[in-house]
Amino acid sequence: MFSSTLQAMNHFGVTEELLRRVLAAALEMGGDYADLYFEHTFNNLVGLMDGQVNNCSSNIDFGVGVRVIAGEQTGYAYVEGVTPEELLRAAHTAARIASSGPIRPVAERIELYRSRDCYLIDQPWEEVELKSKIPFLEKINSRIFELDSRVMKVQATLADTTSHIFFCNSEGVSYYDYRPMGAFSVVCVMQQEGMVENGYAARAFRRGFEMMNDELVETLAHEVVDHTAILFDAVKPKGGEMPVVMGAGGSGILLHEAIGHAFEADFNRKRTSIFCDQLGKKICNEQIQVVDDATIPYNRGSIHFDDEGVEGQKTYLVKDGVLASYLHDRISARYYGVQPTGNGRRDTFRNVPLPRMRATYMESGSMDEQEIIASVKQGVYVDNFVNGQVQIGAGDFTFYVKSGYLIENGRLTAPLKDINIIGNGPQALADITLVGNNSMIDNGTWTCGKEGQSCPVTCGMPSVLVSKLTVGGE
Repeated sequence: MFSSTLQAMNHFGVTEELLRRVLAAALEMGGDYADLYFEHTFNNLVGLMDGQVNNCSSNIDFGVGVRVIAGEQTGYAYVEGVTPEELLRAAHTAARIASSGPIRPVAERIELYRSRDCYLIDQPWEEVELKSKIPFLEKINSRIFELDSRVMKVQATLADTTSHIFFCNSEGVSYYDYRPMGAFSVVCVMQQEGMVENGYAARAFRRGFEMMNDELVETLAHEVVDHTAILFDAVKPKGGEMPVVMGAGGSGILLHEAIGHAFEADFNRKRTSIFCDQLGKKICNEQIQVVDDATIPYNRGSIHFDDEGVEGQKTYLVKDGVLASYLHDRISARYYGVQPTGNGRRDTFRNVPLPRMRATYMESGSMDEQEIIASVKQGVYVDNFVNGQVQIGAGDFTFYVKSGYLIENGRLTAPLKDINIIGNGPQALADITLVGNNSMIDNGTWTCGKEGQSCPVTCGMPSVLVSKLTVGGE
């Protein structure tokens, strides 16, 4: 949903004259560039536990961040209001922090960008009453108990966020974006013969209330029950180095954490990433294409514009096995002499933008998943990751796998649980020998943390064979 410049300014109660005054003040001590980031965000959450909807919260966030860049120095200040006095005070503060050099002019006119719409909505969250949300929580609770007699507890949450974003800078770039987000998640706890297991399922989209329907309830109910029930029969494999088949979809979290962060340009500019001198070089099998994409309709990681006025786009990080691009914000793009890739993102108006991922995934290859599994004599298949630890510089990682399967003589046999996958991200990428034809985005509630900031993202990949990783088992 796009608006005219006048509508965007009316929403935040500012005028073009005021914006020009504030940008001029931001550059008064010699900055090269300045921008203003206005945010008005509504957050709502309703939760169910012990069969009752008993948790509800709402909050509103409102404010403006002012950034000034002067050479290698960045000044940043924010205010939780939009009066001329507050805006000018923040501009003066940011200018002093970044002060140096001659005064730069502000563009004569602020023009609003228009573009595609990745998240058209039918029912805005801010128009939906609490009483309309509660039935979906009650339905999924009842349905999960119906599906399996071993269920002892259900916890469900429906959260929504609506953000109005208005951005303008000293180069005359401006945009308004209306960003919706809905997230429906559920935890199931089951008991069998004294054993207790739990599972999790969720979906999140940049959509309005129209995302909620009986089909979604049914899908998540079956998914969480299946994920939990299989754990009662699961075992731990014998540990050691072995081939690992990573299932399509959620395995992309390893791609995000162990490899994706190392492609972010700030880490490479500072030479803390193992890929800092690998641009244009072959780093993996030529059948591998890794993408970071802001243009997938309704995707949690999609954005029309990043948080510093660059249009969202699809960026190939790895093309035919060659490292083709880093993920750039304006600062890193200027350093490398390239165009920004639309990856300058921030948590709120209180934060400076940083190079961040959006929807990061590997494109499909040519092999059927069953062929990949059949090629493995002894190994493991993993498809449900929970969390992990990654050393971004070197790329060393440890990931906790919630569930998977043992592979014996080319077949999936015993289910597995509670194992660790240990390796090195760049080496694991280089050790991918087979790529499936079933690439899939996992539309869960993925959130990426970096330097104390959080941003919504998604991840995905096809099934792949990593020739060797260390599996922590018995």
